[in-house]
Amino acid sequence: MVSCFGGLIFGNFSAANASEDLPSGAGALRFRSVLMANYFMREKHFPLVALVGGLLIATAFFVWLWSKVRHDGDGGPDAAVSVDTTERPLMAAAATVDGTAAEAQRGLARSKLKSLLQRRLETKNARAHEAVLTFKSEDAYRKFLARAGAVGLRLRGQIDSLRTVRVGYDTIDPLVDDMLGNATDFQSVDANYLVQVPATPAAEDRPKVSQVPLGNNSLAFLGVTGDHSQWGRGVTVAVLDSGVAADVTLSGGRVQYLDLGFGLLPGTGPEDGHGTAVAGLVAGASPDAPGVASAAAILSIRVTGADGSSDSFTLAQGILAAVDAGARIINISMGSYSDTAVLASAIGYASAQGAVIVASAGNDGAAQLTWPAADSRVVSVGAVDALEQQVYFSNGGAQLKITAPGYGVDTAWLNGQRVSFDGTSASAPLVAGAIAAVMSTTPGLSATEAWAIVQRYASDGGAPGPDPEYGGGILNLGWAMNRNDPTRVDTAIAGEYYDSATGTMNVVVQNRGAQAASGLQLNVTVSGVTTSQVVPALNSGATYLFKSPVSAEQLAASGGIVFRTQLINSAGTVDQVPANNAKSGVIIPPVK
Repeated sequence: MVSCFGGLIFGNFSAANASEDLPSGAGALRFRSVLMANYFMREKHFPLVALVGGLLIATAFFVWLWSKVRHDGDGGPDAAVSVDTTERPLMAAAATVDGTAAEAQRGLARSKLKSLLQRRLETKNARAHEAVLTFKSEDAYRKFLARAGAVGLRLRGQIDSLRTVRVGYDTIDPLVDDMLGNATDFQSVDANYLVQVPATPAAEDRPKVSQVPLGNNSLAFLGVTGDHSQWGRGVTVAVLDSGVAADVTLSGGRVQYLDLGFGLLPGTGPEDGHGTAVAGLVAGASPDAPGVASAAAILSIRVTGADGSSDSFTLAQGILAAVDAGARIINISMGSYSDTAVLASAIGYASAQGAVIVASAGNDGAAQLTWPAADSRVVSVGAVDALEQQVYFSNGGAQLKITAPGYGVDTAWLNGQRVSFDGTSASAPLVAGAIAAVMSTTPGLSATEAWAIVQRYASDGGAPGPDPEYGGGILNLGWAMNRNDPTRVDTAIAGEYYDSATGTMNVVVQNRGAQAASGLQLNVTVSGVTTSQVVPALNSGATYLFKSPVSAEQLAASGGIVFRTQLINSAGTVDQVPANNAKSGVIIPPVK
């Protein structure tokens, strides 16, 4: 199997820094108004009381600033440090300090600022000796571009529409001095975080389950039947990844390329087939590497370098380039555990233009998502297996929007190969393709509207309603595409789980048909004993939860209890998906 986004490719390759701890949040240094410039104005001949007052205020400010940095550290999405002159009127106070005191304060300020910048920029999960700078105004941005080289900062990239640059430096001192000399020009200062296979944060305590691969049955799992050869026609899906190789499953001139400076085609490294695998799941047309929207166009934008990694600045560039090229669906099967201002701005631009970004949740079994999936404006996707079980490696959390197949999914690779693909990297493109399919079959539908339909008609997973493991449910394209069929009947056993706190086996029944369903009977067999339950009438989309008691002592003594569930429709009813009316498995004692 080929594992992606947090696992191993062919079981042999991992991130270079996989053992290092990553910051869990933004790690961004944001100066909405960096007050240093006027702060260091030198005035003379003021009374002693003004000198003492100014020193006390300045000292209090730096104590606050330093404690803020120590408190925020590198964690959490709120780890940004902000200084706003509208809230902190130090300018006037600093202006009353005489020349000698101002010089002393300037030295203290420089030392503190340097320390703060080093803490923010010199982190092990970012590009070394780089910073991403955003400016408050066009004038401030243009002035910086003109002086950057002279002050010892090397321009390595710029995004004019966001007034943002990527700079390199040998030492951090030129950046410190430039900020002190032009304090009010800066909007934000961030590290250029790596976007790649991240190290593993603390995993949730999840029960161990036997995962079942999808193989070449991902479309059947999604409810795709009949002729879907025209799904996606007229829709372009951008794939920001390692580049897309030529392959028969993507034939017909449907792949276009856009170069950000890394070249058009993927390299030959062990992970460089990742982008081709992702594109195949979006739009593959051949039977051995099928995609969801087999007539969609792919816009391939390579965002990885020779080392297989990308960074937040490049990812932001790719998002803007994709939107400007006309893509309204953007797939990103990559991530980082750090957010940046430039990436947030790029996501905002895409959203404002009506584009939908679909991103992998991450493969670390963590109770948090990676960025950009963690952004609430992004469609974050987790992974399930062939039995609709959350895959053990799939990240979860409150921001998770939806889940889709991500375990042992067949797709394309380099040189015409076919591989078994693991990871939320596989789940995301299936959702991106589903959005394209819905758009193509409903003329005039926007990507945002299509996503709302996909989300609305997702199958419930786990406990009833949205949850951190399944988000809003499991992708069910068959239901979404047939949502307007008034004759559709599909009642299903949506989920089964053992609740050790209550000692019950829980079974969730869902009506995925177009009309209300009544006359349903649920049979639950636990250790050979069958309990029958009449299911109350369910409106379209509604769920019903049945709880069957399980003896904790018996479960512990046996080491596992076999259960079976069967849902029976009323006489004469023809269920269009009868396969989801019965399930079986083994209840395993919780691990203590």
